[in-house]
Amino acid sequence: MKKFFRQTLTTAIMLVVFFQAAAFAAPELPKDIEWLTNDTDPVFASDEAKKGGTFHTSILSFPMTFRVVGPDSNSNFRSAILDNQLSLIGIHPNTENITPELATHWAFDKDKKTMYFKLNKDARWSDGKPVVADDFVYTLEFMRSKHIIAPWYNDYYTEEIEKVIVYDDYTLAVVSTKPVPDLHLKLGLSPTPRHFYGELDENFVRKYNWEIVPNTGAYQLSDFKKGKYVEFTRKKDWWGKDLRYFKNRFNVEKVVFTVVRDMNMMWEYFKKAKEDVFNVNFPNYWYEKTKTPVVEKGYVHKIWFFNNTQQSAMGLWLNQDREIFKDRNVRYAFAHAMNIERVIEKVLRNDYFRLEHGFMGYGPYSNNNVKARRFDLDKADAYMKAVTYSIDEHTPRLVVLKEEAKKAGVELRLQKLDPAASYKKVMEKNHDVAWMGWSTSLRPQYWEHFHSENAHKPQTNNITNTEDPEMDKLIDAYRNSLEEKERIELSLKIQEKIHEIGSFVPTFMVPYVRQAYWRWWRLPNPPGTKHSGDLFDPFGSSTGGLFWFDETLHNETNQAMKDVKTFPPTTIVDETYKMKL
Repeated sequence: MKKFFRQTLTTAIMLVVFFQAAAFAAPELPKDIEWLTNDTDPVFASDEAKKGGTFHTSILSFPMTFRVVGPDSNSNFRSAILDNQLSLIGIHPNTENITPELATHWAFDKDKKTMYFKLNKDARWSDGKPVVADDFVYTLEFMRSKHIIAPWYNDYYTEEIEKVIVYDDYTLAVVSTKPVPDLHLKLGLSPTPRHFYGELDENFVRKYNWEIVPNTGAYQLSDFKKGKYVEFTRKKDWWGKDLRYFKNRFNVEKVVFTVVRDMNMMWEYFKKAKEDVFNVNFPNYWYEKTKTPVVEKGYVHKIWFFNNTQQSAMGLWLNQDREIFKDRNVRYAFAHAMNIERVIEKVLRNDYFRLEHGFMGYGPYSNNNVKARRFDLDKADAYMKAVTYSIDEHTPRLVVLKEEAKKAGVELRLQKLDPAASYKKVMEKNHDVAWMGWSTSLRPQYWEHFHSENAHKPQTNNITNTEDPEMDKLIDAYRNSLEEKERIELSLKIQEKIHEIGSFVPTFMVPYVRQAYWRWWRLPNPPGTKHSGDLFDPFGSSTGGLFWFDETLHNETNQAMKDVKTFPPTTIVDETYKMKL
C-alpha cells in the first residue's frame, strides 16, 4: 500500500511538472518562414588594410555621463558609445540592402508587424558572455523602466514596439504595435545586457553615470580622465572581425578623444600632429588655413569626397504665426528677396550647392522637379523683422543676404544667439525666421515638421506652424501606407505642397566631406561609401572604420620632417558617388 501510494504520488508530481513545463514551453515558429540573409553585396573595405596604431581626435567638452539614456546623456559623444553597440541587422551603405550584424538571418511575417531573427551564435558581449534572445527582451524592459528617467524612450518602446518573442536562445521575433513600411528600419533592435544591469531601481542614474557597459562592437571604452580624455581600445579577438561586411575594418588599436575646447586650438593641435584629422568643409579652412607648411610640404593630405546621401533641410524657416508671414504672397516675396546664389558665389567660393527643397538625397522619394525660388527683385515686396542663428561662420553668409535683400526693400535684422538660446527660442516658436538645418533619416519624415498636430504649440518641430488640411491628408496617407510605390508618390506630392506653402526657403547643401589628414593614414579605393559623412569615423557599423595606420609612412614622414625633406602636396578629389544635380 505504501509502495502504491509513493508511486501514485510520484506520478502525480511528474504530471504536475509536465503540465507546468507545457504551460511555459517556448512558442513555435510559423511553418512558412522564408529565412533571408545577405552575403552577396559588394564589400567596401580594403584588403590592404592593416591593424595597429592610435587614432587621435578631439571633442569640445567632456561628456556629462557615459549613459546613453537619461539625464544629460544626449551629447555628441553619445554616438561614440552607441556606434560600438551593434543591432540585429544593418544597412549596406551603398546598396541600402539589409546586412547581417548580430543576426545572421531574418524573415518577415505576412502581418507586416513582425520580423524573425536568427542570432549569430558567435556573438559576444565584451565581458565574454554570449548574446542571446533574452538580451532583446531586456531591451524592452530597460527602455520602458521609469528608473532610466527617459520619457521619450519609455513612450517609444511602449507605443511602437509591442513585444519580443523568444523561441530559443538564438531565435526571436520583434513585433511592432502596428504595420509599418520599411519594417526593418524599425525592428532591428540592439540588445541590452541583463546580466550586467539586473533589476533597475531609483538609483540607476547615479549608479551608472560613469559605468562602462558591456557592448558587442569592435571597441570598448577602456580609459578616461574626467575633463581630459576618453580612450577606446579594439578588442583583441573580436567575434565579428571576419564577417563579410566587417572584415578589414575597425583597424586602429586605440582611439583617443582629447578635450580641446576651442576650434582654433584644435587646428593648432592638428598642425603639430597631436590630432590626426581635421574637417575643412568651411571654405576659409579649405582655401586659406590649409596654406600652411605641413600641407604645402606634403606631410598632410587633403581630400574632397563627394557623397550621395540625405541632405539636411538647411534654410530659412518662416513662422506663419507672425502676422507678416500669414500671407502666402509675402512668403513667396521673401524667398525671392534672398539672393542665395550670390552667397554661394561670393562667400562660399561656389563650393556649396543650392538646396532645391528640404528632402534631397532620398533617391526615388525626392522630387527633382521642385526647384527653390530664385532671387528676383520684381517679385520681392516684403520685409522680415529678425533672423535667429547660432554659428559664427554663418555670419558672412547672412550679411550678404541682408545687403541683397535691401535691394528688394526687405530689411533683415540679424540676431546671433548661442546654440542653446537659439534652439530654445525656435522651439518656443518665438522667432520670425529661423536659420537652421535638421538631421536626416533614411526615409523622409514629414509629420514632425509639417502636420497641423504639431502647429501652434511649443517644443515641436513644426517651427513654421504649418496648418494645412490638404497637407495633413497627404502626410497621414504617407504614414499609413505600407506600399513603397504609393509612399513614393505621396512623398513627391508632399514636397510639391511644401513648396506651394512657401514657409521654408532652402539655402545650401554640402553633398561632400572635406578633410585634412596626416599622410600616414590610408583609405580604401574609393575612399568612402555613398553615405559616408566622415571618412575617418572610427566606429560606425555602416560606414565607419575603413581607414588604417601605415607605420612605414609614419616613420618616413617623421624622418622627412627632421631632415626638412618634402613630398609633393596632395589633394584628392573623389567623385565616385557625386550626386547628379
